[in-house]
This record gives sequence, structure tokens and C-alpha cells, in this order.
Amino acid sequence: MISVMITDDHAIVRQGLKQILSETDDIKVTGEAETGFQAIKIARQQDFDVMLLDISLPDRNGIEILKQIKKDRPSLAVLMLSMHNEHEFAIRALKAGASGYLNKQSAPAQLVVAIRQVAAGDKYVSPVVAQELANIINTDVDKPLHTTLSDREYQTLCFIAAGKTLSEISAEMFLSPKTVSVYRARLLEKLKLTNNSELIRYAIKNRLVD
Repeated sequence: MISVMITDDHAIVRQGLKQILSETDDIKVTGEAETGFQAIKIARQQDFDVMLLDISLPDRNGIEILKQIKKDRPSLAVLMLSMHNEHEFAIRALKAGASGYLNKQSAPAQLVVAIRQVAAGDKYVSPVVAQELANIINTDVDKPLHTTLSDREYQTLCFIAAGKTLSEISAEMFLSPKTVSVYRARLLEKLKLTNNSELIRYAIKNRLVD
């Protein structure tokens, strides 16, 4: 029996995932959390085979939660769930230690396959992500500038592209406005841009925002 923990801040989503998995004979939900802090705490206290982790949580970014959980439990299989654009967030999640990445719009059967696959110690990626990984290998020399950004810098870029103000970004990232300004300056330099308007155009051109 594969034991699964679900981490998502939406009760309806958690209930839907539990309903899907209740229809299997070999997968059982044994825990759930609605914040990153809860997920870390439960992961340290309980044993389970797979964690389903939403990449967008109210208290901390899912990638940061993933890194902490993998630090505490290196062998735990973490399957990231997200509504975000697969072609960028999936790669970052896999680099941070995720066993797989699944878009929330995927079919229920795909979720079950993904859980079984990561529980067996394998990686799971959708055909879209597999193609992106192949493209990265084939075009590593010409990879986009935004792939050189740190997770924090990339997160800042996405917030700016979404039209959020400095104070809103600070609140979202639980950082001071000064620190966020440092990340903005770094990403502008790395992307060879000069202002927010250029950042937004860059994000749209490279499909980093929905």
C-alpha cells in the first residue's frame, strides 16, 4: 500500500484528490496539510511514501518547502502539483529534488500513474516536460537567460510580470522591500534589462506568465 500525504491550501482540491485516490486499491491518503509549515512539521513526525505538494502555498513558496523537506527526508518522493506553466516550473522543481511534476488539469488516471511511478523510486514527467528536458540538453549553449536566475530571482520576476507592487511582492515572499529590490536588481542585470516594462515584455515573450 502506498501512503500519500496531500499538501494544498484549498480544501476542495484536497478532497478531490482524496476522492480520486480512494478509488484505487494500492494508494491510501494518510495525512494532509494546508500550509508549507504544516507540511514540514508533519513530514518530520510521520512516515509516508509520497507527498503531493502544491507549488503555490499561502505561507511559503512550494520550491522552498520542497528543499526543506528533502533536506529533512532525502528519500521521500515528492510530486509537485501546480496550475503554473509546466515548461519552466517543472524544471525548477526537478532540480530542487522533486520526483515529478504534474499539472492540476491532468486527468485523474495520470495522477495515479505518477504516484505509483515516484513511489517505485522513478521520476515522473509529462510528455511536455520530457520534451522540454530534451530541448535543454540539445540547446544548453543557447539556453534562455532566465534559466540562470535563482529561485528567489525567478519568483520576483514572475510577481513583477504579474503586475504586483514592491510591497505586495514583499508580503508574498515574506521578505523586506529592500531585499526584494536586491533580487530585482540582480535579475535585471542577468537578463540585461533596465526596467519593469522590459521585464514584463521578456516574461510574456518567454511564456513565463499565463
